Amino acid sequence: MTNAVRLTGLRKTYGAGESAVHALADVSLSFATGGFTAVMGPSGSGKSTLLQCAAGLDRPDAGSVLLGGGDPVELTGLSEKRLTVLRRERIGFVFQSFNLLPTLTAEQNVGLPVRLAGRRVRRSALREALSQVGLEGRGGHRPHQLSGGQQQRVALARALVTRPAVLFADEPTGALDTEASGQVLRLLRGLVDAHGLTVIMVTHDPVAASYAHRVVFLADGRPAGEERSPSPERVAAALAGLRTAAVAAC
Repeated sequence: MTNAVRLTGLRKTYGAGESAVHALADVSLSFATGGFTAVMGPSGSGKSTLLQCAAGLDRPDAGSVLLGGGDPVELTGLSEKRLTVLRRERIGFVFQSFNLLPTLTAEQNVGLPVRLAGRRVRRSALREALSQVGLEGRGGHRPHQLSGGQQQRVALARALVTRPAVLFADEPTGALDTEASGQVLRLLRGLVDAHGLTVIMVTHDPVAASYAHRVVFLADGRPAGEERSPSPERVAAALAGLRTAAVAAC
């Protein structure tokens, strides 16, 4: 099995001296191609920093990030220009805030990354992306005409339209109710199982994490175990153990 993303010896520190925060401390992890991995941990454990470094949105102070299987690309050595091009062509992003432009239709929002890259976008590709997330016939709707769950699915379609090698999701259901969260998570799992998409998702929700194949736990910027058969109960118990350990260490 190939790795879509491989992190080796990642370190990231914010600040200096006594106020320094070691967000990542020598993190080495691999994420399999076609796998769905959830990243979890207590507040301040380094989840979002790991995601940002793995996706090329932030640079680690040390270590390497390899993207791709047979001929991987080392992200940390790329110039900002090449990194921007790579993110547009090979990486998809979904965040808690949908980040849709209110004056554009759903179809126009989906096509925005392609247009920003200076490429022509086929309308059939936009419709296909919306169809993939269950929004056939909604291409002409603006964000205010859609529910929160539908807006997140537009954001997901926008991430998928470039056919990324990896989709990074940072709390993608954090702003949604239970029903809408379930719709988005089932979509993500379906894209993994049916189309071989690789998904790396940060979440605080044990129910959301249970849709993944694997859950990786972080604590104090370091890997702190994983769960290969995640259920809401097993994930919640593991998180509770990490929080108890963190309190005891204070």
